Amino acid sequence: MDEGRRRGWALAALGMLLVSTDSFFVRLADTDPWTIAFVVSALSLVVQLTLQRRVEGGRPVDHFRAFPKSLVAVGALSACSQLLFIGSLTQTRVANVVVIVAASPVLAAVVGRLFFGERTDRRVWVAIAITLTGVVVVVSASIGSPNMTGDLLAVGAIAAFATNINIWRRFPQQSRFVGLAIAAALTVAIAAPFADPFQQDRRVYLACIGMGVIFNPLGRLCHTSAPRHAPAAEVALFTPVETVAASAWAWLFFSEQPPVQTFIGAAVIVVGLVVGTLARREVSPRLAT
Repeated sequence: MDEGRRRGWALAALGMLLVSTDSFFVRLADTDPWTIAFVVSALSLVVQLTLQRRVEGGRPVDHFRAFPKSLVAVGALSACSQLLFIGSLTQTRVANVVVIVAASPVLAAVVGRLFFGERTDRRVWVAIAITLTGVVVVVSASIGSPNMTGDLLAVGAIAAFATNINIWRRFPQQSRFVGLAIAAALTVAIAAPFADPFQQDRRVYLACIGMGVIFNPLGRLCHTSAPRHAPAAEVALFTPVETVAASAWAWLFFSEQPPVQTFIGAAVIVVGLVVGTLARREVSPRLAT
């Protein structure tokens, strides 16, 4: 296996480990999702622009002009994914959210096949059916309860997430910093009318600083850099890192024990991921020309 692909896997794994702390910080803040999204994204915007200046020498507008359409697309999808993800964490169990997120590898393969021409083996389509079955099992625990809204928000989040990975893969030379800064700016603009960032206690601000200054921006930077070195479907295969880690944070710090359906759904999704992984290794990914 070539060194570049291993580098992509390492970045994907590290990115998902860092992003897995989002669920911890959202629950720690224990306030409305709009305020969390606003404060975290405002902080992330500053971080991304600062890193862009240090690493790429500034001139973010010039970097934007090089890939305007794709950067707007990844910015909008990242903002959508962030808002839906934060909203889902305030509406349902952490374990439900992260197990549903674990289905994104197969969804990334579907998006890559439909929109970017990546060849997909028949076993990947089998993996799609298996993985979706697992998601249905997880969601079934919330039918008829307030958790159902959170589960559906999580499904929307992974749809945006999987599409985003493929666009990053399609345009590997576009600025990661500018794309993530656009995402943060859009999130701030969307959340601003509904947020209440000045009437929160210290716990909320500390949680947002941890999430918005350190873990979330660095995790997203690692994960959006990974498709430069490995196919989108392979990058997405590392989302179970978040599933395991985020479930552990919820169990350790909030005593949030997952229901039986979550464990069953997780097992089904793992089977789907194994099938999808084997299929992806047999087929050399090819981007459409």
